[in-house]
Amino acid sequence: MALAYLRELDNNVRFAIWRIEEPAEDLLSRLRLNDREMAVLSRLNKGKRTLHWLATRVLLREMLDTLGFIDCPSDKNGKPYLANFPQRISLTHSFDYAAVMMSDNGEVGIDLELVKPKILRIADKFMKDEELKSIGDPNKIEQLYACWCAKEAVYKLQGNKGVSFKDNMTILPFDFQDQGVLFLDLDAPHRKEQFKVYYEKFQEYMLGYVMEG
Repeated sequence: MALAYLRELDNNVRFAIWRIEEPAEDLLSRLRLNDREMAVLSRLNKGKRTLHWLATRVLLREMLDTLGFIDCPSDKNGKPYLANFPQRISLTHSFDYAAVMMSDNGEVGIDLELVKPKILRIADKFMKDEELKSIGDPNKIEQLYACWCAKEAVYKLQGNKGVSFKDNMTILPFDFQDQGVLFLDLDAPHRKEQFKVYYEKFQEYMLGYVMEG
């Protein structure tokens, strides 16, 4: 694996992106897994899913700077967490990259997506009509991906199932740039809050990330 991007947002929050270049066997050799994790790994389809799962765990080890066992299960909603370290985490992966966001305090969320024109066909599935009206050329595809990544990042941060990208999240109008900030209103039964979400282009990908506070 090669570190492609490392960013410290403040003294407590950071994220890293790694390019996956090794075979699964090499990644596995860098980890210490218990029986539960080995069972999870065995249920994954061989190929990218296995590489992504292994790569996020190797990156966790690098960011925590430990040779010890890292217990990283998922809660009842599927949100990964560290059982034997105090940090809060969020994981993402897309094609040849894996990323981890880590906080010493509040919850975080991160999402990485390869930018493709196909998002134009599904935009109305995750965006309200009023949100779509504020998006226009010439960067429509990139702006839609910024919106998707923002909603996915907030979804991961809040950690509850049943939250709809379209019905429970609203992105306020913003001027798209290669790197910028947008505001997202979450209106869910368990939580109503406005989030400041950061987004930026990373090579041919779009990255979105958010932290509490």
